[in-house]
Amino acid sequence: MMPYTYILINFFTIIICFIASFDRRIQFSRFFGKFLLSSTIVGVPFIVWDIWFTANGVWWFDLNYTLGFKIAGLPVEEWLFFYCIPFACVFTYYCIEKFYRLDWAGAFNNLIVFTSFIILGVVGFLYYERIYTLLTVIVTLLTLFYLHFIVQKEWIGKVSLVYLILMPGFFAVNGILTGSFIPSPVVNYNPDDFLGIRMGTIPVEDAVYGYSQFLLNIYFFKKVTKNEK
Repeated sequence: MMPYTYILINFFTIIICFIASFDRRIQFSRFFGKFLLSSTIVGVPFIVWDIWFTANGVWWFDLNYTLGFKIAGLPVEEWLFFYCIPFACVFTYYCIEKFYRLDWAGAFNNLIVFTSFIILGVVGFLYYERIYTLLTVIVTLLTLFYLHFIVQKEWIGKVSLVYLILMPGFFAVNGILTGSFIPSPVVNYNPDDFLGIRMGTIPVEDAVYGYSQFLLNIYFFKKVTKNEK
């Protein structure tokens, strides 16, 4: 097992996007400070969630794949994860929005929100005893409710489409973390705390968890850069 596996996952997730940020046609580098602010706002509650789940054995990390440094029970690579993955996602969204018109995707806002409410509501009701499933359902429903009904954002369809475009990267990164292509998982899950439905090696909850995190990162990034062009 390689002790630098997890840090390399973070590095390769971010490096191409980071270099491309300085391209004069994109100039995402001017938003680095604002990105750090918005990703921290989103990251704090998710990191608290992560710390609590790790402390209670909902999931745990194989430290053989890490450098061995921990903060509040989490490998330092896990802390970096909450900046590296959002950076790649927000950068991709920024570029797609900059060069392509996807306003038509807003027509699917209602369909996405109400379908999500029905499916997640049923899953949460039936599997309320599985803490990862339940908390993922609650956070995603609250996120969609806030964005759609409170602040009334019309880009949920657009963001959802970009999330689908990002799926190959999601499967690559989360696949390795959950045991694809390597002898054993970097992240291990208590089978009593999630549905047990996996996409390859990835728990289905990870995709929903990532979706709510992506929505919130886009929302706060847009909010802190609303006066920038």
